[in-house]
Amino acid sequence: MGIFERVGDLFRSNVNDLLDRAEDPEKMVKQIIIDMEQQIREATQALGQAMASEKQAAKQLENAKAQAQDWENKAKMALGAGNQELARKALANKVTVDGNIQSFQASYDQISAQTAELRSRVETLKGKLEEARMRQNMLVARARMADAQKDVATTLSGTSSDSAFSKLDKMERKIEGKEAEAEAFASMSGDTTFAKDEFKELAQDSAVDSEMARLMAEMNK
Repeated sequence: MGIFERVGDLFRSNVNDLLDRAEDPEKMVKQIIIDMEQQIREATQALGQAMASEKQAAKQLENAKAQAQDWENKAKMALGAGNQELARKALANKVTVDGNIQSFQASYDQISAQTAELRSRVETLKGKLEEARMRQNMLVARARMADAQKDVATTLSGTSSDSAFSKLDKMERKIEGKEAEAEAFASMSGDTTFAKDEFKELAQDSAVDSEMARLMAEMNK
């Protein structure tokens, strides 16, 4: 009976609760199946031993019954021959064997009941194993789906510093920083001021040329 006491908690537990505590649900489910198969093998071995004991007890009982019948037949034979003393000896042996029969019968009944209970429990364990096997693929698929949904959600939220999107954003910010830095150095070096002065001089020269052309035209008139 110890095998069933050891595995009772496992079969009373909900597989989903076990998955909640598992770092790798897929490996956990497979391990549960392996544990169930091992426990059923042990339970089946215990049942085999019980069946062997039941068979032995049945054989002892039948032998005792055969001996009792044999002593009774001998007593009848002695009485038929007119030998009451011999008949009494045969019946005395029969009474002793009858006592053994009662003991053998009680032992057989007990072993038979235990064997029947073990057989029922083994069948129950086999049923639970089949149920677990049917649920295995579904549970593994659900675990994988949950992981995939978590990965996608993490990527979209940008919380993962290892995602490609996060790395691209980081690179863009780095380039923008370099651009700002270059612009600041250019401003400090005066390149921008010189460019503005040159454009201003060009505009002024153009205006002077226009005025010169106007005056010359007036004087020619």
